[in-house]
Amino acid sequence: MTVTLEVAEGVGTLRLNRPPMNALDVATQDRLKELAEEATRREDVRAVVIYGGEKVFAAGADIKEMQVMDHAAMVLRARALQDSFTAVARIPKPVVAAVTGYALGGGCELALCADYRIAGDNAKLGQPEILLGLIPGAGGTQRLARLVGPSKAKDLIFTGRQVKADEALALGLVDRVVPAAEVYAQAHAWAAKLAQGPAIALRAAKESIDTGLETDIETGLAVERGWFAGLFATEDRERGMRSFVEEGPGKAKFL
Repeated sequence: MTVTLEVAEGVGTLRLNRPPMNALDVATQDRLKELAEEATRREDVRAVVIYGGEKVFAAGADIKEMQVMDHAAMVLRARALQDSFTAVARIPKPVVAAVTGYALGGGCELALCADYRIAGDNAKLGQPEILLGLIPGAGGTQRLARLVGPSKAKDLIFTGRQVKADEALALGLVDRVVPAAEVYAQAHAWAAKLAQGPAIALRAAKESIDTGLETDIETGLAVERGWFAGLFATEDRERGMRSFVEEGPGKAKFL
């Protein structure tokens, strides 16, 4: 399989496995969507790591496959391409991208679908589609601009240049840089810690933030308000507040 889902300690690892460069062909895109939806449904998956292996995250789309596609074919495929990445972005649980080596084009766009990005010191990220006479088509023009701001996004997309891990960190494109050999372990540790948290509250936080970024503040506040009040009906809220009163902050254990 070009993508697998492995679960341990409440963490589901979406592992890309299409050597040598994890090129994201149509079959891989479809498999990614299938497994992202499975991770969404499974109660034993409480957080997710996206990982491409020790040497490369994903070097982009399968250019040879795309080269033979004409306009009509891509009109039919473009929505499915976006939907596969959107399925990852909409996993209602904490998602971290563990980035080693190249994360270019579709690989960078996949990392953008995560809530948090941990990069190895050997990572190189970018949106080089302009060098092919194209633009990003799997959400890059939208998610990158929302993450780093329009001017920085335009620089990366207009030039197609690659940025190393230190510059990616300065731009806000990644959130942490660690030695390449530690990327997966640190990403899994981040996810495992959150997997022990209150699942419904984490889902509420993610949906409120993501919805607010996509709409006006009044709508975002309405979403936040609805979730905030709704969480008062959950066992996690009762458990968390009781623990705070009886034991002090930060000691609650959630189911």
